[in-house]
Amino acid sequence: MHKRIARWFQDKKNGIKRAVVTAYDHPFARFAAAAGVHGILVGDSLGMVVAGAPDTLAVTLEQMAYHTQMVARAAGDCLVFADLPFGTYEKGPEQAWDAAVTLLRAGADVIKLEGGAEMAPTVAFCTARGINICAHIGLTPQRVRQWGSFQRQGTSAESARRLQADAETLAEAGARFLVLEAVPDTLAARITRDLTIPTIGIGAGPDTDAQVLVMHDLLGLGAESPPFARRYIEGGQVMRDALAEYVRDVGSGHFPPRRKV
Repeated sequence: MHKRIARWFQDKKNGIKRAVVTAYDHPFARFAAAAGVHGILVGDSLGMVVAGAPDTLAVTLEQMAYHTQMVARAAGDCLVFADLPFGTYEKGPEQAWDAAVTLLRAGADVIKLEGGAEMAPTVAFCTARGINICAHIGLTPQRVRQWGSFQRQGTSAESARRLQADAETLAEAGARFLVLEAVPDTLAARITRDLTIPTIGIGAGPDTDAQVLVMHDLLGLGAESPPFARRYIEGGQVMRDALAEYVRDVGSGHFPPRRKV
């Protein structure tokens, strides 16, 4: 096992929490690494937060590779996770392998894919061939058009049992990590306790082994954030104020300053 991944497993045993954020380019990855973040996810969420689309489905493998390459150059000791986008892995293990290799060559350390027990053969195929896989269950954004909206998952006894079974099956297939998104806190805590692999929560309470937030939510760069996210700064307002000051300075002649020579 890669030593950086082994450290995550050791931290799980010791109860040490890890922090993950999304990043889609070199400057944001550089800031994240400098701040001591443990993992950077190059998420297909870029389709929404960067490209302004209503969901993630239009993101291509070529786009993911491009953004992964930018992030990997600045990630330092951060573990780089990269999403397999919609339509690049669902046909079967061989398709997933080909797509994963593209992202590995772009600089990813771990490849993330969405889906439950039905993805276990793909996970097993890839891990047997040396790829570190992060599975993703609960709210799976690539299936938003199937669900109809970004719905919280695992809220009934039946769906909670299904997610628990999915988690166990994916771990047994060889997944190194498991993202739990928008599931009840108690379910996330139970899955985290029962699995030997690290769990990464988003909207899944405080008891997962790590947390992940979208960088643009954390920095307050969007008009609004999901209810589980914390806006640590109103970065959008800071940027608007700076830009408005620039506009005023240009209009008043204060920028650029006059040079004597």
